[in-house]
Amino acid sequence: MALSNQGFTVPPSFNQSRISQGRPNPLGATWTGLGVNFALFSANATKVELCLFDHSGETELERIELPEYTNEVFHGFLPDARPGTVYAYRVHGPYAPEEGHRFNPNKLVLDPYALSHVGDLKWDPSLFGYTIGHKDEDLSYDERDSAQYMPKCRVVDPAFTWGNDRRPRIPWERTVFYETHVKGITKRHPLVPPDAQGTYAGLAHPDVIKHIKSLGVTSVELLPIHFFLNDDYLINKGLVNYWGYNSLGFFSPARRYARTPDFAFSEFKEMVARLHDAGLEVIMDVVYNHTAEGNERGATLSFKGIDNASYYRLLPDQKRYYINDTGTGNTVNLSHPRVLQMVADSLRYWVNEMHVDGFRFDLGTILAREPGGFDTQSAFLKACMQDPVLADVKLIAEPWDIGPGGYQVGNFAPGWAEWNDKYRDTVRGFWLGEEGKAADLGNRLSGSGDLFDHNGRKPWASVNFLAAHDGFTVNDLVTYNEKHNEANGEENRDGHSHNISHNYGVEGPTDDAEINATRERQIRNMLGTLYLSQGTPLLLAGDEFGRTQQGNNNAYCQDNEISWLDWDWGEKGDHLVAFTQRLAQLRNRFPVLRRGRFLNGDFHEASGSKALAWYKPSGEEMEPDDWNDPNTKCFARMLDGRAQESGIKVAAHDETLLLILNAHHEAVDFTLPASQDGRAWVRLLDTNVTGEDEDEEPAFPIGETYTVTGRSLLLFRLRTQQRRHQT
Repeated sequence: MALSNQGFTVPPSFNQSRISQGRPNPLGATWTGLGVNFALFSANATKVELCLFDHSGETELERIELPEYTNEVFHGFLPDARPGTVYAYRVHGPYAPEEGHRFNPNKLVLDPYALSHVGDLKWDPSLFGYTIGHKDEDLSYDERDSAQYMPKCRVVDPAFTWGNDRRPRIPWERTVFYETHVKGITKRHPLVPPDAQGTYAGLAHPDVIKHIKSLGVTSVELLPIHFFLNDDYLINKGLVNYWGYNSLGFFSPARRYARTPDFAFSEFKEMVARLHDAGLEVIMDVVYNHTAEGNERGATLSFKGIDNASYYRLLPDQKRYYINDTGTGNTVNLSHPRVLQMVADSLRYWVNEMHVDGFRFDLGTILAREPGGFDTQSAFLKACMQDPVLADVKLIAEPWDIGPGGYQVGNFAPGWAEWNDKYRDTVRGFWLGEEGKAADLGNRLSGSGDLFDHNGRKPWASVNFLAAHDGFTVNDLVTYNEKHNEANGEENRDGHSHNISHNYGVEGPTDDAEINATRERQIRNMLGTLYLSQGTPLLLAGDEFGRTQQGNNNAYCQDNEISWLDWDWGEKGDHLVAFTQRLAQLRNRFPVLRRGRFLNGDFHEASGSKALAWYKPSGEEMEPDDWNDPNTKCFARMLDGRAQESGIKVAAHDETLLLILNAHHEAVDFTLPASQDGRAWVRLLDTNVTGEDEDEEPAFPIGETYTVTGRSLLLFRLRTQQRRHQT
């Protein structure tokens, strides 16, 4: 049966193979229309055998030595091969771990450039290049064949009918990220057909898309979907690697999220096309910093058996051992030109062939790390900057790792955005009543100019988030004092203990109405802060309706109800979703909330106003002593829409807004500050007032005292003497 429209066809039976020298590029298995060119980089191998398998990947049909070696690339052209051909490699060379070499042709290895895979990994001692339990440990040599336990690679025809698909190209100033897991978002969604729940197709379901867009989201950020493995130790505990930070194939979409696993390649593309049609960008969380092969005691699955000394960073004076800046056992060596090429080729492939719109780089500091440490002039950052494909998509760094000097928030190159954990910690700390947070919060509300205002970088470079996949959900921040990771099987030792959370008197869910009211208001306060801050908001999927992980702050192995979104969210969820949608409408309505430049308190002569001003409850402007006072927990930010760059016309909807934040437990009487042409302040939002109509009443005269409830956030619009009209 032909399956060519799905990316491959069933290969014919192989007779005596006819192989010619082919070409050393492109790397990988490339269907030319006349056959398949196979090309594999290895600087230190002595021979490479191409292993061909039947359609299921279970029976090895033949081995063919790649006949040519050019520029450290083994290559050959096989006219008998077609899309659908199942293959892998056996690579010969020295087995000398103390010199950094771990070649073992008894171990089948996957093509780093494979576009599709067949089958699943079955953990077995034969997967290891050494003999487990041997007195010489990883210096021993294991002769067992690993093929029957290995997944295989499949040749793919990349043809796909994209139609009129176009990248949405959302401007950074309008971008709102929504971090989610392909499976977790729809596994329990009642309107998604059962066979599509937890799949690429499920994420592209119209009802899911409608909900996402209602939150003001422009860009869906997916947890890793590169081909990845379940760790052996997790399987032994009845768990899996749910998040996916265990990559082994950088060009292949994970089969586990497809309705038909062999069609993951085309199902991913269809998902992208449907999200694009709805105006949503697709951002991929990518893991190029390490692989699933682990350290010297790890399995030989791909890179380790192809050219260990090139692909991984090894200790200079003890090449048997791996540099472990990732905490996962190994670190990918982006200082090597061929390894850097592989990462750049992968990124371009996902943009050009799979039409994704950007990338979030896990442990991004490592990618810019040279032997001497983090370097803003690293080969990787230079490669991205000069590449016309990569320079045209969104690039977001997780700017830290566990290596020396690994924390680099604010230090990435111009053009990059960065996850800002200082924003997360400051907002949590302020609303939980920590002292001395006012000055820091002022910076975070303003796009963190103290970190990013250099080299022409803009406020959007700060990706602001309250919660992410790693840590408590926003609901759990106000429900638990301590982590509850018992389900992970590590006696609650895993995960961070510093969560900056508060349970308000009861650990976990409660029927206490007063506690629940406080918790829900605190959720609204934090979400309000997120949407009304300068910078790029990132919302964790489910936080908009109060999703819980039952206190688990490290649910990386929980492929179950702990991690899956529960769409039956009840009355509490209804109110919270409506509130989040209101925030999205306000952010979209007022451009002053998403300025493209950093604001300051300088006087703007043309308008007679300040772009940014800060006020204390007396209605007077904040002084340095107020910022330095550890008891300052209530203050206001005024953004004046008239004070803009020279030459920019003022639109009618670019108004003056006043944001009041009160983290005191008690109410505070706040004198609404004066403005040159203002008449009254119109209340748009008060997190202590729910169920109110969304019109612009009531209004409060300038100079009037407004009682701000304890632990509340408010937003006002200035009603002027004469409304400005768009010109």
